Amino acid sequence: MLSKPVIMHLPDGFLPAWLAAIGWLAALIAVRYALARAERSYHQRQLPLMGLLAAFVFAAQVLNFPIAAGTSGHLVGGTLLALLIGPWQAVVSMTAVVVLQGLVFQDGGLLVMGWNILNLAVFASIGGWVAAGWAGYRSGDELRRLAAAFVGAWLSVEISAMAVAVQLALAGTFPLWLGLPAMAAGHALIGLVEASITVAVLVFLRAVRPALLASRAPYERPATWLAVGLALALAVACLSPLASPLPDALEATAQAGGFAERAAPIEPIALQDYSFRGVANPAMATLLAVAAGTLLVYFVGSLMAVWLSRRRVSDHNG
Repeated sequence: MLSKPVIMHLPDGFLPAWLAAIGWLAALIAVRYALARAERSYHQRQLPLMGLLAAFVFAAQVLNFPIAAGTSGHLVGGTLLALLIGPWQAVVSMTAVVVLQGLVFQDGGLLVMGWNILNLAVFASIGGWVAAGWAGYRSGDELRRLAAAFVGAWLSVEISAMAVAVQLALAGTFPLWLGLPAMAAGHALIGLVEASITVAVLVFLRAVRPALLASRAPYERPATWLAVGLALALAVACLSPLASPLPDALEATAQAGGFAERAAPIEPIALQDYSFRGVANPAMATLLAVAAGTLLVYFVGSLMAVWLSRRRVSDHNG
């Protein structure tokens, strides 16, 4: 059985071992730097948010939606997290999502996981944050801030997609002059949906919980809104059986370019392809797997937040 690439999740086999090793090295350096920056800029308000937002992004990423030319896409979420908890915290949270997707659900290869972390956690989060700031997200005008968030979220998808095209070209898998326009065009519409979801979430939070958008504001009744937020993430997970079965833009590019068969075969596992093996009803199998994954990502993301908090306290005491 072949690993199934989902939006920009590279499977093993698309890149040679030497390039995969470079990806791992670069990812380890980038995530280590992000952890250091996140620790220095950490605030207590982020303790519950990191796990909660990581869980929401995980659940939302399973919801592939159809786009043009018989392909599908889904939320990446890096820019949304960067705007809510900061770019370095977003890199840490998104890394947890990508790692668990690969280890638990075999979504993306293990050998190429370094590049998947770079593409989906580092490039998407930092690229979207920088683009949103350049477009005026730090402005006092609310409409301009929303427009900047839209631009940042859209560009984050394009940046990540073009990075994948460059990696495929370096591997000799697909020429850049074909891969770059194919990936950019295939993800342009996905980026519009990503940007629309990002703005919609920001507008919703502004209406119901504006303190979440204040960089240093304390939260009232954190247990209450945390429970509500986790319930919303699980509600999104419950929609997973409705996800589009159409191939994503990367998979469509691989099929059109004739290198889809390079995806390395993998052994079936209990939660492969976001479905519990052994559960007869396909919808229920998907729902249970995604709900379990959402809770797992929430737990791991929260542990990362606690670790950052203790590291910061330890550094201050030292």
